[in-house]
Amino acid sequence: MDRLDQFLIPVPIDWHLHLRDGKAMQDVLRASVGDFGGAMVMPNLVPPVTSVEKAMKYQKEILEALPPLSTFTPYMTLYLTDNTSPHEIRLAKEGYGHAIKGVKLYPAGATTNSDAGVTNLEKVYSVLEVMEEVGMPLQIHGEVVDDRVDVFDREKVFIERTLALLLLRFPKLRIVFEHVTTKEAVNFVLNTREGVVATITAHHLWHNRNALFKGGLQPDNYCLPVLKSEEHRLALIEAATSGDRKFFLGTDSAPHAVGKKYCAGGCAGCYSAPVALSVYAEVFERDGALQTLEDLKSFGRFMSLNGASFYGVPPSSKEILFSRGPWTVRDSYLFGGDKVTPFLAGQILQWDVGPQM
Repeated sequence: MDRLDQFLIPVPIDWHLHLRDGKAMQDVLRASVGDFGGAMVMPNLVPPVTSVEKAMKYQKEILEALPPLSTFTPYMTLYLTDNTSPHEIRLAKEGYGHAIKGVKLYPAGATTNSDAGVTNLEKVYSVLEVMEEVGMPLQIHGEVVDDRVDVFDREKVFIERTLALLLLRFPKLRIVFEHVTTKEAVNFVLNTREGVVATITAHHLWHNRNALFKGGLQPDNYCLPVLKSEEHRLALIEAATSGDRKFFLGTDSAPHAVGKKYCAGGCAGCYSAPVALSVYAEVFERDGALQTLEDLKSFGRFMSLNGASFYGVPPSSKEILFSRGPWTVRDSYLFGGDKVTPFLAGQILQWDVGPQM
């Protein structure tokens, strides 16, 4: 196969996206609408999206912010708390299953706006039983919250302490291990039962943890789960490029105003939506996984098909064009009354993306 200079894949859905709300949401939504056909919108607003009523109100706000004639589809999630009722899950699945596609588990205190998350899994066993019964996916931020555990080991320890036992207790529960970052997580997903899948971000494929400190502290590379060492990044690349249907795109694009990133206690999150598709393509190519037609099929499965299959959503009938040609990432974007710095600001990427056709 000759060197690729252009190719098409079905327009992807971003299966893990933070859009915020208000004017800030309207600003960052533009980047996702340009490159994606839809998104799984995370519920960790302030206050969080804890009910069907709140989820449908949030979806309405997103739909009203879309440009005219846009076909972008926001899929919604519920924020799991100690007080979530089984009735709310049944209502979400049976009455609003076209719009609400999952329930997000944040261990309390694990990441941005997670203080209302679950303090003890036993408190939500009755909810998980109903989710298992009706087939509602549990989307897991897989880290322990324990100061005795090294921050770089929080995902691995979560697997050992929590996730393995969760699968034993709920053998038919559908699970998305969100934004996996370690070889242990990759191996767990590969070797466990059907119905357990994982999303992989662009920034965890691009950087290892050295990027947090190169040339001084780098707030724009600070995210949770935190970047890991090179051996883990390589394991993620191997999983993403394998074509295995258990792995698929989820950017975890998480914008924060510059004033909340560049300060003491700066917020965790990489605003990757404007660059994510280009980054995924470049990672695949650098690994030698965009050289053959089979490589291109594997790329399409990871980007566009595997997630849609898991969530029971038809793949897009439209395609998006990838074209070789260097372009420079902007330094900033509007974010409400402030600005947000994109992932890889000012850097040159080798694949340009668009239009959808």
